Amino acid sequence: MEQKIHQGRNVKRFREMLGIKQEALAFDLGEDWNQKKISLLEQKETIEDPLLQKISEVLKIPVEAFQNFDEEQAINIIANTFQDDAVAYAEQYKCTVNPIDKIIQLHEEKIALYERMLKEKDDMMSRLEALLNHK
Repeated sequence: MEQKIHQGRNVKRFREMLGIKQEALAFDLGEDWNQKKISLLEQKETIEDPLLQKISEVLKIPVEAFQNFDEEQAINIIANTFQDDAVAYAEQYKCTVNPIDKIIQLHEEKIALYERMLKEKDDMMSRLEALLNHK
């Protein structure tokens, strides 16, 4: 019997892990959203792909995380790993993207962009100072 992934519950889990309130997510999704609609969304087992994509962009979490994460399965993997001679084979569990790795990658990209912007600002300030000194 195949376990059904509850996408709304996954949205809630990742939102809470990121420390984002329902009101903040509603604000980021647009003016036709509010806290109550987010609450109802998080109760839905399946979320339409375009909306899931928008939530993915807002939370900066891959769509696959909402579609594939199954807490029960994760708990079973962890529990089985701690039993004598038990081995958990990652290939059996279809999550192809580690959401935590993706979050770390996005934050590293933001830091790199910020550092480039700072360097550009410093270069521009140096050029302006040079121009002012030549007058």
